[in-house]
Amino acid sequence: MSQSNFLSTHWSMVLRAGAKDQSGNEEALSFLCERYWYPLYVFVRRKGVPTEQAEDATQSFFTRLIQKQILEHALPSRGRFRSFLMTSMQNFLSNEWDKARTEKRGGGRKLFSFDVNEGESKLGLEPSHQLTPEKIFDRAWAIQLLELVVRRLKKEQLTRKKGAEFEILSPFLAGRFAAESYEQAAQQLGISSEATRQAASRLRKRYRELLREEVAQTVSAKEDIEDEILKLFEALSA
Repeated sequence: MSQSNFLSTHWSMVLRAGAKDQSGNEEALSFLCERYWYPLYVFVRRKGVPTEQAEDATQSFFTRLIQKQILEHALPSRGRFRSFLMTSMQNFLSNEWDKARTEKRGGGRKLFSFDVNEGESKLGLEPSHQLTPEKIFDRAWAIQLLELVVRRLKKEQLTRKKGAEFEILSPFLAGRFAAESYEQAAQQLGISSEATRQAASRLRKRYRELLREEVAQTVSAKEDIEDEILKLFEALSA
């Protein structure tokens, strides 16, 4: 697949959200907000912005993406959406937030909502040592992405009537486990240890496939997928 043809559903949504005619762009923007509000919110919070103001800044940022058609510049050929979004937020905080707050006092509506309490709970679990705002953004991005992949995988398994099996085998997604762990899972499933090991292997394989699919939606070329996955796991180990 050539780079020029590597345009995923995700990038299509980005371009749709930034379209000048604004037809359906709020739906596309809601898609982006749902996925990326948390990394941006914790980025703002790690900048030292209090909770209420961080919520307002995140809300205002997404609104500004539409009002100023910033997403018109988010072209797949320009690289990774993760980098574009963080740079855009940095620029917004430096150059436009004061103006956005002034305009908000005169009215306006929220294009989306998010759970600040959830964001604060997740932020409280982050490492206590001093990660930079940029590093905490990448870490939060990775966490959000992996949570999304697990939700997709769970939904697939539920559709296949394998919800109970998923709950037992999902801990094995993290990597290798001792034989005793497989034996315990096998007892719960009522199958052999070897069958359990194979089922866990199939689940991990599907997990990796879904992870690649999600990452592919945020990079501009197929050859960038593995490097982006590596960087996200590096962010998690920070």
